[in-house]
Amino acid sequence: MKVYNTLTRKKEEFVPLEEGKVKMYVCGPTVYNYIHIGNARPMIIFDTVRRYFEYKGYEVNYVSNFTDVDDKIIKKANEEGVDPAVISERFISAVKEDMEHLNVKPATTHPKATEEIDGMIDMIQTLIDKRHAYEKNGTVYFRTRSFKPYGKLSKKNIDDLEAGHRDIKVAGEEDKEDPLDFVLWKPKKEGEPAWQSPWSDGRPGWHIECSVMSKKYLGDQIDIHAGGEDLIFPHHENEIAQSEACNDKEFAKYWLHNGFLNIDNKKMSKSEGNFFTVREIGEKYPYEVLRFFMLSGAHYRMPLNFSRELMEAAKNGLERILNAVDHLERLKEQANESGMTEEEKAVVEKMAKLNEKFDVAMDDDFNTADAVSVIFEMVKLANSNLTQESTREAVEKVEQYIVTLCDVLGIQTKRETELLEEEIEQLIEERQTARKEKNFSRADEIRNLLLEKGIVLEDTREGVRWKRA
Repeated sequence: MKVYNTLTRKKEEFVPLEEGKVKMYVCGPTVYNYIHIGNARPMIIFDTVRRYFEYKGYEVNYVSNFTDVDDKIIKKANEEGVDPAVISERFISAVKEDMEHLNVKPATTHPKATEEIDGMIDMIQTLIDKRHAYEKNGTVYFRTRSFKPYGKLSKKNIDDLEAGHRDIKVAGEEDKEDPLDFVLWKPKKEGEPAWQSPWSDGRPGWHIECSVMSKKYLGDQIDIHAGGEDLIFPHHENEIAQSEACNDKEFAKYWLHNGFLNIDNKKMSKSEGNFFTVREIGEKYPYEVLRFFMLSGAHYRMPLNFSRELMEAAKNGLERILNAVDHLERLKEQANESGMTEEEKAVVEKMAKLNEKFDVAMDDDFNTADAVSVIFEMVKLANSNLTQESTREAVEKVEQYIVTLCDVLGIQTKRETELLEEEIEQLIEERQTARKEKNFSRADEIRNLLLEKGIVLEDTREGVRWKRA
């Protein structure tokens, strides 16, 4: 198996630190709002990487954090007049719901930054003791130049970085020894949550949390650290500096980064009016279509363009696979119990060869787009060769190949039982009651349940309308 390592800028043979085990850390979201479809790409991609390792027999310890203390969370809390924890817990629940809809498996551990403050204080103190960090007026900074390999991940030259900072005056950073130094701990401001530390009542900088949580739940060294390519610099670069300066060991052996998601060939942004949450797309398409699109549209390291036309193509492609599995289910009910014919054995052998082709694609830096193409080849082979005259053994073996490989990609092949119109109307009525009682969590739960069943709701002046997606 070969993976592209951002650290070396080349594909490398994957060799785990410990035989049969993979330690993997994936940067999670800052929970101040619903996740957008750009957030969903790394969630889906690295969930699939995890699934593939498990399919290959590895035991995967998968850690993905929630950043639950941040300027954006505090700002939203102040706007609503609530504690920041109310905001973060609300959107952690929302993220978990969205992950479930996208068939993203829960991490082995989902640590929260606010629950790991003691560990952050300990690591910062170690960095101070080793003279990699210093305190000024309650703020603790990392001495960037004290870590000689700084820039090895992003390939940025420290002298070029200094030139870029030289003429930039940033308020509150006058105490820095060097413009390149970054914050590990900062004193609290009015209206902010704070924790006690030896330096000031305050809170950690963003970068330190991942170093601490990775160390606690995976150890000083890990196999894979992953996230979006926007995190390469400065976040992941700073993580390396902190972790390796503290632990005197290589932090992560392989660094994996997914490419950006564009909307109609433009960068996604609120100012462009092309910013979509996962839930907004989920109102227009079943969630499994979004997952299928993310995996089939392009290699994970490449930019991926999102458009209505491409989502429609993904929907149609997924439907071909689901229809094939439905057809095989029906054939099983009619199949005879006699042993496989020679022709059927040849078909099953071809399926085994295609399975090998799937593995080759995934072994080549998790090429899910090519892997999906192999599943389509399997579907074509099944549709062309299995009929009502086929034996149960042949149908079951062919179906198992398709279902197993779809499961590796997190593609669910079992359709949900279709709701009757009477059941839909009852759920809509219950949702309306929940909204009147201001039980918005239950109202959202019902909407999401209906979406899972392929029912899209439209709130209009005339009342609630629904349609099948």
